[in-house]
Amino acid sequence: MTKCVSLTACVGWIVIIGCSQERPTTTAPPTSNPALAVDGSKYLLSNEPDDGMNVIKAREATKDGDQVVIVGRIGGGKSPWIEGRAAFFIVDCSLNACSDIPGDKCDQPWDYCCETHKLPTSTALVKVVDENGDLMKADARELLKVKELSTVVVTGKSQRDDAGNLTILASGVYVKRCEL
Repeated sequence: MTKCVSLTACVGWIVIIGCSQERPTTTAPPTSNPALAVDGSKYLLSNEPDDGMNVIKAREATKDGDQVVIVGRIGGGKSPWIEGRAAFFIVDCSLNACSDIPGDKCDQPWDYCCETHKLPTSTALVKVVDENGDLMKADARELLKVKELSTVVVTGKSQRDDAGNLTILASGVYVKRCEL
């Protein structure tokens, strides 16, 4: 039986990578086949759910199988995405992305390279699942119209592994939009 790599190991890898010298300002979703496009509207919530917990609190308070509402920003590594799937990492909103630090010129502020020591206890994996609990086979960026550092409020069921890592099996996602 193949075991999934723990979030701790992934975060450890993210810490090793750190800030990259590459110059992209965002990672583009892979070009998809329009015939395989999945309608993400049933996963997008039109109203922000109440009582959202931050990631740190959710990691401390939730047990396996709990219904949860969690708030975080997409990020935590050079690429917070699970390629080709509706899955991504979120980071507690109390952490500063590099773009939140005046004068910081990091090319990939969503990697939180200035806060890497806090990432192991401040991240969660979000997996958008269908009615059968199966991970959606669609890129999250296309499915939900999100990008790095988007703030999301996720509803779903918590899943814990033996190492204490938190995954949210998401049934709904509210994407916070900037107000003009």
